[in-house]
Amino acid sequence: MAEKKQNSGFTVTDRRLFTEDGELRSDVCDEEQKKGPASAAARESTIPEKIAADKSPFPTAGDGHEVPSPPTAAEQRAQAEAYRVSSKELDAQVGLSGHDVKEFEMTFERFLASLYMTAMLQLGLMHQQGEQPRIDIIGARQTIDTMSLLAEKTKGNLTSTEENFLQNSLYEARMAYVEVTNTLAHPPQPGAVTGTGGR
Repeated sequence: MAEKKQNSGFTVTDRRLFTEDGELRSDVCDEEQKKGPASAAARESTIPEKIAADKSPFPTAGDGHEVPSPPTAAEQRAQAEAYRVSSKELDAQVGLSGHDVKEFEMTFERFLASLYMTAMLQLGLMHQQGEQPRIDIIGARQTIDTMSLLAEKTKGNLTSTEENFLQNSLYEARMAYVEVTNTLAHPPQPGAVTGTGGR
């Protein structure tokens, strides 16, 4: 029996210019060649100005930008309904694939676990199978600071289980950060004896 393919109406296009390794993506090079050298040169000359102009995608009152007004209540209701309908369609697709939708529901603990795992990846203590660990100290610090901000902003609003999970995750992430930064600041000297040795 032939399987009928449904068109979701969505098209995903990766518009990033660079790969994870910082190399210009090959499909971007091909596209630039089609447009011609003048277009590529014009585009390259505008990239630094755009980066300089767009320091943050989220303007705040403190940076001299006027903060846009929030969506109206009617707009929020309409968007929430559209989101609910779209999610329901996705849930139906997940159900057809043989998975339980509850496996993918976002809970506070799952959100914290994703932040914790991100911090461990950024500290180089975990890595994708087949890849070398990479250290991103600034990213790890921002992730841990995000967890700390959550602890501060959710104080008094969490269940005891959620509070314990948050405090344990934050404690372990901070300890790992301290260990990694200390190791980077004071790397072991060549030929230095490690451990107690005994005999």
